[in-house]
Amino acid sequence: MHLLPRGREKNGGFSMMNREELLRPNESGKPAIVPGKPNESELMRRVTHHDPEERMPYEAAPLSNAEIATLRQWIKEGAVWGTHWAYVPVQPVQVPSLKGFLGLFPQKNSEWAKTDIDKFILAEMQKQGLNPSSKADKATLLRRVSLDLIGMPAPNEIAKAYLQDQSPAAYEKLVDALLASPRFGERWASMWLDIARYADTKGYERDPGRQIWHYRDWLIRALNRDMPYNQFLTEQIAGDLLPNPSDEQYLATAFHRNTTTNDEGGTDNEEFRVAAVVDRVNTTFEGVLGTTFACTQCHGHPYEDIKHEEFYRVMAYFNNARDEDTYEEYPLLRHYPTADSVKLDSLCKWVAKVSTPQRSLEMYTFLKTLQPSIYSIAGDQFVNAELYDTKTLVMRKDGIARFKQVGTNSATKLICRLRPHAEGGTWEIHADSVKGPLVLQIKLPSPEGGWRNIELDIKAPSGKHDLYWVYRNPSIQDQTKGGVSFDWFYFTQPFPGKDNADYAKYQADFWQLLNSNPTSTPVMVENPWFMQRKTQVFERGNWLVKGKEVEPGVPKIMGTLPENVPNNRLGFAHWLSSYSNPLTARTFVNRLWEQVFGMGLVETLEDMGSQGTPPTHPELLDHLAYQFTHQQKWSIKTALKNIVSSNTYQQRSETSPQLREKDPYNRYYARGPRVRLSAEQVRDQAMVLSGLLSTKMYGPGVMPYQPEGIWASPYGNEKWVLSQGEDRYRRAVYTYHKRTSAYPSMLTFDGTSRNVCTARRIRTNTPLQALVTLNDPVYVEAAQALAKRMRYAGAEVDRQIARGYYLALKHKIDPKKGAILAKLHKKALAKYRADSKLTQELLGKQKVKNPAEYAALTIVANAILNLDEVITKS
Repeated sequence: MHLLPRGREKNGGFSMMNREELLRPNESGKPAIVPGKPNESELMRRVTHHDPEERMPYEAAPLSNAEIATLRQWIKEGAVWGTHWAYVPVQPVQVPSLKGFLGLFPQKNSEWAKTDIDKFILAEMQKQGLNPSSKADKATLLRRVSLDLIGMPAPNEIAKAYLQDQSPAAYEKLVDALLASPRFGERWASMWLDIARYADTKGYERDPGRQIWHYRDWLIRALNRDMPYNQFLTEQIAGDLLPNPSDEQYLATAFHRNTTTNDEGGTDNEEFRVAAVVDRVNTTFEGVLGTTFACTQCHGHPYEDIKHEEFYRVMAYFNNARDEDTYEEYPLLRHYPTADSVKLDSLCKWVAKVSTPQRSLEMYTFLKTLQPSIYSIAGDQFVNAELYDTKTLVMRKDGIARFKQVGTNSATKLICRLRPHAEGGTWEIHADSVKGPLVLQIKLPSPEGGWRNIELDIKAPSGKHDLYWVYRNPSIQDQTKGGVSFDWFYFTQPFPGKDNADYAKYQADFWQLLNSNPTSTPVMVENPWFMQRKTQVFERGNWLVKGKEVEPGVPKIMGTLPENVPNNRLGFAHWLSSYSNPLTARTFVNRLWEQVFGMGLVETLEDMGSQGTPPTHPELLDHLAYQFTHQQKWSIKTALKNIVSSNTYQQRSETSPQLREKDPYNRYYARGPRVRLSAEQVRDQAMVLSGLLSTKMYGPGVMPYQPEGIWASPYGNEKWVLSQGEDRYRRAVYTYHKRTSAYPSMLTFDGTSRNVCTARRIRTNTPLQALVTLNDPVYVEAAQALAKRMRYAGAEVDRQIARGYYLALKHKIDPKKGAILAKLHKKALAKYRADSKLTQELLGKQKVKNPAEYAALTIVANAILNLDEVITKS
C-alpha cells in the first residue's frame, strides 16, 4: 500500500522513514499513529475519510477494505516496525528438506538436488511448476566452466585431460585445475577493476597517464593466491594502517587512489581532493556494500533510514589521507630495484640499532613514500608567488607564501625538494607572520642541475604555526621571472648514529635512495596527528558551505564497529568484514552468482536496499553469505567451486516453449546459464582460438590494434603506439585504459570508462558488436591465424571447417551448419580468385601458398568467431 505521493518523502511533516518519525507529531500537531490505538490514530481517520481532499493517499485510489483492515490490525498490535531484510545481520538458514511426506516418499526430482544450492533452487522451482533440465554434455560444461573461472577456453592440456577422463571425479578435477590456473586471477581481476574504477590515466579533460598498473598486478596475485575476501578488503581499504605494512599492503591501497585527479591549470586542488574523498565513500558503499549511499551527500536518504550527517561520518574515515590532488600524485610507493631494496633494508636495521625502532620506521616510511611531507600546493596568501599551473609553487623576487598551521614537531632539520631558477637567491621561513621569529635563512644553490633534494638546519617552534616562506634575490631585475620552485618539504631530526663507524656510509645510502627516481604507484597514507583534518557536514552537499563537525562513524542501520578496533579507516575496514555487517557477504556472493549465471539473486548488484530488485531466492542468498563467512572462511575460490559444482549450474541451457512462457529470464534456474560473453572474454577467446594469445603476465598496459584518430589529447601529444611482439596479443585485462577514450571494441561490448565505480555492467545487443568482430583488425588477424590452424586438417574444405568449429566449441559441427559454412567458403573463394587485389587487401603482407584459398578460409574462420554459440556462454 502506498500512503505517500512520492516514495517516502515527508508530506505535511508525515514520514514513514522509520518508526521514530512515524510516531512524531506532524504539522497538525498530532502523531499519525498511536501504537495500540487505531481509533485514536490520525492515519486511520485519513485513510478512511470520504472526502478525496482529506483522504490518504492523496490523488490516488483509496486503499481496499483488506488493506485498511491490515493497517488497523498492525496499529492495534503496537505498530511494530521491521527492518529491511538487507540490513539484518546474516544468520544460518535451514536447507529445504526434500524427503516428502513423513520422510518416506521423496519429492519429485529430489535425486537431482545433490547440493544445498540445488535444494534451495528445486524448492522454488517446484513452486513455479518447473522441472530441472538434464545435465549438459562434457564439451559444453568444459567451455562453460572455463569461461566462468578463467575467462577463456581451457588450456589444451586441461581440456584434453578432462575430455578423456571418464571417472566420476573428472568434473571436480577440471574445476580444481581451472581454479589453480594463473589465468583465474586475470579473469576475476577484470570484474573487480570495474569496481575499483581502475584506469591507466587520471581522468577529467586533461586525462594524462598514470602509473598504477602495479595495483592491477597486486589484484591478480591476490586472487590467484585466494586471499580471503575479508583480508582482500582490509588491505585495499586500510593496508597502510596495518602494523609495519609491507609493500604489497601499501600497493593494495591503490584501490582508492584510482580516483580521478584534475591536472588542468586553474582548478582548485582542495575541491578535487574533496571530490576524490567523496568518491571513495560512494565506491565503498556501492561496490562493497551494494548500497545507494551517494544521495546522502546532499540530504537524508529518501528510501533508507540513512541520515545526511551519516555520509560525513563515513567520509571522516577517508578524509585524512595524505593525497591532495597533486600533479605528482603524492603519496607514492617507490619501487626500488633489488639492490636498492637491500640497501634500504640494511639502512633501516642499522638505524633501529643505533637509534630506535620508531626512528627506523619513520625513515623507512619516508624513503618509501616521501611522507609525511607538506606539498607546495598547500600554500596560500601569495605575494609575487603562485602555483604554476596549479602544480608547484613558484616564488619570484620578494615572493611570500603562507603555509597554514603547520605542525613542525620541534624538528631541527628540514628536507625540501626545490629547483632554483636564478643565482644568488636566499630563502627565509618565519613563524606566525612575515616578520615573526626566524625559523630558517639560507642561501639557495645554483640553478644548475634542476630539481634536487636538500637538507636545511632549522629552529622549529613546538606546536602548530603559520609558516611564511620568503624569497629574496636583489640580482633579479624582472619581477615576472621565477626565482625558485619547490614541490614539498619534510620536517625531521638529524641523521642518527653520528658516533658510529658506519655513519658516513649509511648517510650516503640515505641520500642515494632519496635522490633516486624509481618507478612508483599512488597509494594511501594517513595524516599523522599533527596534520589531521576535521570533517564537517556539507550543507546540501556543497563542499564550500560547512556545517557541524562530525566524528567518524558508520550508519546506524548497518550496525556498529566491532569491539577493540580503532575508530579510523582500519577500524572501518574491520567493520566491513565483521560478521555483524549485514551487507558485505551478501553483496559479494550475489556478485559471484551474477558473474556465473548472468544475473544476481538480487538483480540490482548496486542496490540491495528497499528500492533494489527483491531477491528471487532470499534464503539461498543468506545461506551462501553465511557459508562464505563461516564454513568457507571468506575463500573466493571455495565459494565459486560450490556454485559451479551444483547441478543447477550444470544443466543444459536449451529452453522450451514452456520455459520461455513461465521463466523467460531464467530467474528460477530450470535450465543452465546462457549469457553473451563480456568484452574481455570476447577478445581473449579470439586470441586463444587463433593460437595468438600471449600468456605473459603483469607489467604496464599494452596497446593492441586500435583505429587511428581515436585518442584526442588536448594538452599533450600522447599517442596510441601499437605494441610489438607478444604484447600485441596479451589478455584484455592488460590493455591500456584511457578514461576519456577507452578501448573502443571493449566499449562496444559494454565495457566501461571507469570514471566512477561500476557495480554492474548492463549487457546490450547491437549491430555494432557484429561490426567489431567482423572488421576490427584484432579479429581479422585472429581469423587469419585460426584459418592457418584449420588448414592442418588437410586439403578438404569440409574437414577444415569441421576442425575450426571443433577448436571453437569442442563439438562436432552439425551437417546443416557445415553446409552453410561450406557455401560461404565457395562464394568467397570465387570472389578472391577473381580479384587478387582484394585478396591482398585481406592478407596484407603475408606470403602464403594459395592466397585465394587462404583468404576464403579466413572468411569462414571469421564467421565461426562470430557465431552466436561462440560469442555466447551456454
